[in-house]
Amino acid sequence: MIENIKARLAIIAIVVLTAVVTFLPNIVDVSGTNFLPQQKINYGLDIQGGLHLVMGVDIPSVLKESASRQAKSLVKVFEQEGFQNVSGEGEYNAEAESSAKYLMHLDFASPSDLQRALEIIRADYSQLQVYQQEDRRLSLRYTDFYLQNLTSRTMDQAIETIRNRIDEFGVAEPSITAQGDDRILIQLPGVEDAANAKALINRTAKLDFMLVETPEFDLVAKVEEVEQKGGYSIDTMSYSDYVDRINQDLADLLPKDTAVLFQKGENAQTMSAAKIPYLLSTDTGLGGDDLTNANVAYDQFNNPMVSMDFSPMGSKKFADLTGENIGRQMAIVLDRVVYSAPVIQSRIPGGSAQITLGGTRDRQKAMDEAGTIAVALRAGALPASLQQLEERTVGPSLGADSIAAGKKASYIAAALVVIFMLVYYKAMGALAVFALGLNMFFILSLLTALSATLTLPGIAGIALTIGMAVDANVIIYERIKEELRRGASFKKAVEDGFGHAFSAIFDANLTTTITCVILIVFGSGPVRGFAVTLIIGMVTSMFTALFVSRSILDLCTNKLGIKKIAM
Repeated sequence: MIENIKARLAIIAIVVLTAVVTFLPNIVDVSGTNFLPQQKINYGLDIQGGLHLVMGVDIPSVLKESASRQAKSLVKVFEQEGFQNVSGEGEYNAEAESSAKYLMHLDFASPSDLQRALEIIRADYSQLQVYQQEDRRLSLRYTDFYLQNLTSRTMDQAIETIRNRIDEFGVAEPSITAQGDDRILIQLPGVEDAANAKALINRTAKLDFMLVETPEFDLVAKVEEVEQKGGYSIDTMSYSDYVDRINQDLADLLPKDTAVLFQKGENAQTMSAAKIPYLLSTDTGLGGDDLTNANVAYDQFNNPMVSMDFSPMGSKKFADLTGENIGRQMAIVLDRVVYSAPVIQSRIPGGSAQITLGGTRDRQKAMDEAGTIAVALRAGALPASLQQLEERTVGPSLGADSIAAGKKASYIAAALVVIFMLVYYKAMGALAVFALGLNMFFILSLLTALSATLTLPGIAGIALTIGMAVDANVIIYERIKEELRRGASFKKAVEDGFGHAFSAIFDANLTTTITCVILIVFGSGPVRGFAVTLIIGMVTSMFTALFVSRSILDLCTNKLGIKKIAM
């Protein structure tokens, strides 16, 4: 029994030490250390103030544009197959239902050509369905599944574009989420310059294809040198300002029409964690305006890659650029951020190209990277227009007032709980208060480890956890009292009290956790914040009430020889 107690106390000590190290960044500046965690608790919009925006994404315009491009693409395919006098156009009918709103009309020279074209479409274009068929005219529409997928991709594109804007603005923990099929909720905690933030969000994404140049100096070393000399870094300024400053400081070394841009490291979460500099040629003349589409595809070995389609003018530019630069890297740059830099293997005519990612890496990572690159390319090529539907600016004073009120309520509630436990349960009440304080500390440490955003609903979840944690102690202590009234020794009463109370405490926490899971799955942002905090509280309260308190009492009764503790 004694050895078992020692093992439990060792576990408690390890958990407490881990919690202290995890929580440390919230109270001490540890940015200069490499061995300590850097995560902090982030505060939500309702606490520190900021900007709340709801943006509408013009999905119909994107779908109309897609149908028009698809019709023109089919005409081009049929011409390559030897069809004569074929034409096509897209049509939008706002009064039609579902996918019938977006039609592609194809006109052929003869009914036999139409039948041949129909065979090609059925064989190679699973996303298209026949809407109407006449003598020499074929009307097509997208399948519902493809429209849903295209809508989802457009939303991903818009969110990726907005996230790029926000990352440049320097918001620590933005919340950018889809609402329904055509709205995006943007919450920017701590942002005071609302006009600048909105201008940044609404700016059109810029996509460029740039050739990678080989510098005559160590580019990485030079970047570090000018950073140290100038006393700045990517952590202390926005990405655009940082790039401008780097290129300004290296201007004497850079060849004409070149610039230094950066790519985020493969496993890095942020650009500041790991950045890869590239010296790029800025005069290729090939950009997002020349691209019509980009999707994830698979090569003959079923490895993921990115497939790109160019406009007729872009096709010629791309063919010339690749033909003249075989063996060189070509960087894909969105808003001055390098997303990929594949090697040009051969001249690429025909208006289509692929970015291969290699087959030796982790397949899931390759698929994720292909998806990211495709979204980035579409963001530059097909920027969906955004319309501001709602704006709310939350001042920091409102958040400060909410925090002050929350603190006051929490202090009063905690004081009442402490007084009640000490008066009613005496020394055992003091143990419950200690476990309660440890429970609160564990909650904050877990929130820090998860880099969670703490909001007012989250604080409410912590307050509810206090009540449930005390309730667990009350159940345990009342069972101990019941065993003592039956004449059991204090040691036996403690053992039976914890044993009999476990099922009731576990059932209560389990049902609460199930409810919280449902809130997380079906609830909105504030409701999810409340549920996540409450689930964390359930875990920590079970640990402190059943494990920590039990271990301390077993230590007192078994090793220290205490016969009874006042309660």
